[in-house]
Amino acid sequence: MTFKSRVAIIAGRFSYWFLHTFMKGGSSLPGKIARRIDPDVLQALGRDYDVVIVTGTNGKTLTTNLITKVLNQKYQEVLTNPTGSNMMQGIITAFLAKGKHGKRRLAVLEVDEANVLPVSQYLTPKAYVMTNIFRDQMDRYGEFYTTYEKILAGIRLHPTATIIANGDAPIFSSRELPNPWRYYGFALSENQNDDQVAPPNTDGVLCPVCEHILHYHGMTYSNLGSFFCPHCGFKRPALAHAVTSVSDLTPTSSAFAIDGRDLTLGIGGMYNVYNALAAYSVGAEFGVSADAVAKAFAYDEKVFGRQEEINVDGKTVTLILVKNPVGLNEVLAMIQRQPDHFGLGVLLNANYADGTDTSWIWDGNFEQLVESGRATTYLVGGERYKDIAFRMTVAGVDNLIEKPDLGDVINQVKQMPEDHVYLLATYTAVLQLRKKLADGGYIKQGF
Repeated sequence: MTFKSRVAIIAGRFSYWFLHTFMKGGSSLPGKIARRIDPDVLQALGRDYDVVIVTGTNGKTLTTNLITKVLNQKYQEVLTNPTGSNMMQGIITAFLAKGKHGKRRLAVLEVDEANVLPVSQYLTPKAYVMTNIFRDQMDRYGEFYTTYEKILAGIRLHPTATIIANGDAPIFSSRELPNPWRYYGFALSENQNDDQVAPPNTDGVLCPVCEHILHYHGMTYSNLGSFFCPHCGFKRPALAHAVTSVSDLTPTSSAFAIDGRDLTLGIGGMYNVYNALAAYSVGAEFGVSADAVAKAFAYDEKVFGRQEEINVDGKTVTLILVKNPVGLNEVLAMIQRQPDHFGLGVLLNANYADGTDTSWIWDGNFEQLVESGRATTYLVGGERYKDIAFRMTVAGVDNLIEKPDLGDVINQVKQMPEDHVYLLATYTAVLQLRKKLADGGYIKQGF
């Protein structure tokens, strides 16, 4: 370790201690300070770690959290970045928070797609976990094929690392790499004889080999499923691990089987079953038994902003991060399974971390939600509240409540007649709202 690295680590750890002792925490500033002193500090911090990198468009934070719980069944301590601060400074901060150690350990890191390359330049991953790739933050990533190339640029630095990828996503088996691959996906027997195509306005449904429209034996959502090309023969690869049945999905729970083993998860949505499947697959790769995985899944701990339930003066408020059309539509489909009527708030920001382009909200299927009649009060807020207000009006919402200030949003939620309110928010809106909730004593301060 160089002298510069030592100074950077000392400064970073002191700032982390100060922020978490006297302030309200901080998930990126300590890393930013350390990196300013030594741009290569991550190499020194990560030299004694075997690393699992989790990346993709949707599901990174929950998948990382589940993988960490699964690996904790076998390994005494697993370093991770639980707040979802997944760019370089946040990852450095995660290492700074752990202090000194003298033996090789394990780290499970959520990594932003565009940061896979720089992180891979400093660490030595044992495995890369890829959840999915959808159109997202086009101002940063461009089209999703560009996003995948950003990820591959990092993976190519480590040709012996195992790749654990969603086999239901056609893009992940479209490039040849020397790495060992493990694919996971859905293998529901009742769908195997189907021959269907994806709905209109679905990204990624052209064969990456010949550009013919892909067909499917079975689909889960968006372009995910048991795909095949009737023109050139490109098809879903063999799955190492598979969801073999889904018995129950509610907004707050999921019951399913992986490789024939019944499992439950205290969080709703088909997309979260994929996250659990990814974690199961990583556990199997690291020798964690199915019984131990089931025990890990039984922990009912919500990741902040990912179906996080908050009691606001006796009212149940569920906070859910949304940031692209596919994720938004899955959330809208999930909350429509709520048996009772509910209030709905959508909080829209367009900062760098959110993506500055808000046009993605027009691909959200708000019309279906309005037609269902499940939501009986509608609220919009955030820095771009006018954009989402116009979208909701076009979808057919009458008597829309507009509250740009997030403090006013909380006060309005208290006045809603429904016992349950869903708040869908972009990334920085989630952070801002949680700070307001912490200031009001509804959640703990910091991260």
